[in-house]
Parts: sequence; C-alpha cells; structure tokens
Amino acid sequence: MAEDRAPDMGTDLPKPERTLGEIGLWQFAPYLMNRIMGRYNANLQGELRTANLTTAKMRTLAVLAVVPGLTINELSVYAVTEQSTMSRTLEALEKAGLVRREARASDARVREIYLTDAGRAEFDRVWPLMHARYEEMFHGIDEAERAAFVAILQRILKNIRRHEI
Repeated sequence: MAEDRAPDMGTDLPKPERTLGEIGLWQFAPYLMNRIMGRYNANLQGELRTANLTTAKMRTLAVLAVVPGLTINELSVYAVTEQSTMSRTLEALEKAGLVRREARASDARVREIYLTDAGRAEFDRVWPLMHARYEEMFHGIDEAERAAFVAILQRILKNIRRHEI
C-alpha cells in the first residue's frame, strides 16, 4: 500500500523497519563516517593552509601520487570531488607547477594528469601530516581490527559505488 512506502524519490522503496531515532546517530554508519571524515579534514585543513593547499588539492596530489595519468573524470571520482571543483583545483595546481596535463598517446583528445617533480615533492612534504592524522584515527585499534574495518569499508564501497574505481 502507498502508506507503507517511503516518499517517492524516483524509486519505489519499501518503508524502513526502523526510524533513525530508533537506530540512533551513534549506530548509524553514514553519520559516523561523515563525522570521522569531517574531523580528519578539519584537523588537516589548518596544517594545509600554511602550504596554500585545500582539501581538494591535497586529495588530488595524494591520488596522483598513487595513480598517475588519470583523466579529470577519473580523478574526480578518486578524489571524491565534483568535476567543477576538480577543474578549478587542477587549474590552480597547474598554475603552481604541481601537475601537468598530457595528451593520451592513443587519443590526443583525452588529457591525462600527472604530478610534476614539484608536485611529487609537495605531496611528499604533506604526506607525514596526512599519515599522522590517519594514525591518530586508529589510536588504540590493533592491526587485526584495522584490517577488518578497512575490508568492511571496501565491501561497503563496492555495494554503493557507481564507477568501477
């Protein structure tokens, strides 16, 4: 029946068995993940500001340090950034000499993005800050728990992702 359904948001979803109030914020994983990443980014933001880096710039450098040669669309997915934000971010990073764009060998219309030597050096400089905040999140959590947690996050991402990456 219609009254047993959630409001139509483009899909026909069944009415949830429990309300958010019944689950509670401290048991609702999306809330906890947002709080964790919000705090991680806020802790880094002040340290990055002195290097003239934003969260989007830091994510871009980090992703390209691990996966070079991405297109802007791929980089937007990996860096969890809107494409319009990524375009502005890349313009600023390119102007600063931290990234370069190259035509793809198999299709000159496609641009691949790479760190420059200066971009690699900048990432190497901020990585210890990122790693320190990462370790801070896992304080008091042993390796087995950390590995299990990361494996669960990977499965959750696989369940909800819209891209193969």
